[in-house]
Amino acid sequence: MSKYVKSLLSDQFARRLEGVEDALLVDVMGLDANSSVALRRRLRDKDINLMVIRNGLARRATEGTPLAAALEGMEGSLAFCWGAEDFVSLAKEISKLDADKEEFVEFRARGGVMDGEQLSPERVKEISKWPSRTEQLSILLGQILGPGAEVAGAIVGPGGTLASQIKQKSEEGEE
Repeated sequence: MSKYVKSLLSDQFARRLEGVEDALLVDVMGLDANSSVALRRRLRDKDINLMVIRNGLARRATEGTPLAAALEGMEGSLAFCWGAEDFVSLAKEISKLDADKEEFVEFRARGGVMDGEQLSPERVKEISKWPSRTEQLSILLGQILGPGAEVAGAIVGPGGTLASQIKQKSEEGEE
């Protein structure tokens, strides 16, 4: 491949990865065509992008970006995965696919980059156990609303007791 063609390809990959700061690297070599189509469909349903790219072209395309750290020390064929609702959701889906040895035998997580830090496959599995953005928001909302519900109960409780006593007295007066 000529330098000009390599330059065009790396520029195209760089444009496609523009704005991406966190990504995971996976190995998809060895998947047959049907498994590859099923994998890409499953990832597309989760709004995850998958791009298979040669290491040399990937290094050129990510040079000077936060994604460059992901490729340090990596050898062999790689595919970039990015997208999803947040990075934890991405890690959860990739770890789930990595664990699914029935449908995607050859698929495995190779690492990645998060906040400019290179991730090992073990670290990706660890991150996949974190709560996702939606789960974090629900936890936070529960922590915010919990004390408010207790205060509301403390305010309404004595009023309800007083209303109950007034109702009993009025019923006694009618008899």
